[in-house]
Amino acid sequence: MKGRLLASLCAGVLILSGCASQWALKTEPVEAGLQWPPYPNKAKVTQVMTLTGFDETGNSFPTMLKALVFGKERNNIVQPVAVALGKDGRLAIADKGLQCVHLYLPSGQQYEKIYKVKSEELRSPVSVIFDDESRLYVSDSVLKRILIFGSDGKFLSSIDGANSVGFKRPTGLAYNAAGKLLYAVDTLENRIYAFDRSGNAVFSFGKRGSEKGQFNYPTHIFFSREGVLYVTDSMNFRVQAFDAAGTFLFAFGQNGDGSGDFSMPKGVASDADRVIYVVDSLFDNIQLFGQKGEFLLTIGGRGAGQGEFWLPSGIFIDDSDKMYVCDTFNQRLQIFQITSKFNGRNP
Repeated sequence: MKGRLLASLCAGVLILSGCASQWALKTEPVEAGLQWPPYPNKAKVTQVMTLTGFDETGNSFPTMLKALVFGKERNNIVQPVAVALGKDGRLAIADKGLQCVHLYLPSGQQYEKIYKVKSEELRSPVSVIFDDESRLYVSDSVLKRILIFGSDGKFLSSIDGANSVGFKRPTGLAYNAAGKLLYAVDTLENRIYAFDRSGNAVFSFGKRGSEKGQFNYPTHIFFSREGVLYVTDSMNFRVQAFDAAGTFLFAFGQNGDGSGDFSMPKGVASDADRVIYVVDSLFDNIQLFGQKGEFLLTIGGRGAGQGEFWLPSGIFIDDSDKMYVCDTFNQRLQIFQITSKFNGRNP
């Protein structure tokens, strides 16, 4: 009885005082020198930390009182499958395990867990991306919609499909700031759609097949700073590259177990040097390729240690060449800094 009374009193104080909670990233440092290739002063990629969740912090009276009564709130990442960053450093993580999206705004140390839209709960959030106005797009493969949230995290609207034809299974998302276009993968339709800011389909391309510009269950997508659209053509075991209008440029990869081969390619991204990074979920690694798909380097392998992965999926490289990898079944994001060029030679 006393506990309930104290909880009610504390809740009232919190309401009267206002919510002043602040949040911080829950990170773990990594050992010095964990880099690829493992040569002093020649590393292309260096691991800097791992992210496992979000901690409530702050010294305000409401925060301390809440922690005293209810305990310090922790929000761990359970099954991260996609990650994206906005221009101001805001972070979104699609978490299939919790059926939510973690949204973190570093400027105000704000954190929110988006788990429903109005009265409808998220079912399978599989991709996230920000546009140049910090609007957040979330694809839910079970709800068969792309959900749009404002810069404040509030729900705005949704995209249900193209030309009144609903999505079969929307998955990967990418944003083209120059063209103001959102690209979306429909995995079961084997097609890529481009939408304008109003959610109208501008154009689409692709169909089922193994020829150039055709797909066999595509999943992930990334739009580079140079205007190249990379699509993971997962069951064709390759990555295809297109221009912003959907014109085929080149492709690389094949099924196999050698360097440069794929088993289950998922996340794809590229850095300032136009090096292409491809996550392979079954190989538990990241493979690096040159501008036309020539194999360069492998990062990682199966395990739970630093620089190791367990069924990884999504990847994102921000404007400062910091790389975020969804280490899905290790329940964390591993974060790397891309640090130097290859000087035109394979390491």
